[in-house]
Amino acid sequence: MIPDTKLQVTGKIPEAYHYILSKEALEFLIFLESRFRNQRIRLINQRQEIQKAIDGGNLEKVLSSIPEIGGDWQIGNVPDDLQDRRVEITGPVDRKMVINAMNCGAKVYMADFEDATSPTWENIISGQINLYDAIRNQIDFTAENGKSYQLNTDHAV
Repeated sequence: MIPDTKLQVTGKIPEAYHYILSKEALEFLIFLESRFRNQRIRLINQRQEIQKAIDGGNLEKVLSSIPEIGGDWQIGNVPDDLQDRRVEITGPVDRKMVINAMNCGAKVYMADFEDATSPTWENIISGQINLYDAIRNQIDFTAENGKSYQLNTDHAV
């Protein structure tokens, strides 16, 4: 149980997770849950109703209920380091793959916590640890066959 709340982390929290699931990170999660709980629950219920309609063969009704996006709007400026996206790589967040992605020479690496990573508690938290270590240039990995992986210093973040 997180002190002074009704929130509880039910996954295992080994010592290695503590710098990802820090007191500040848990406080931020408490803030997000208290701020957005009702909206989150409403959206989950809405999503379930939409799925029921689709499963019932009412796809046209679902599609017709989606509002048009209109108006005069635009996004802000794209940062300079994201302007050149000719070569980018997307991949899983296991330690070896993060190192290989960072070393491959692509301009952008998108850590894929969705399609390329099975969303287990351990995979998500260890993926966060891997990115934490990678951006601090302190990531390495040794495979079962003894092959060693580390960040190339010329490609370091």
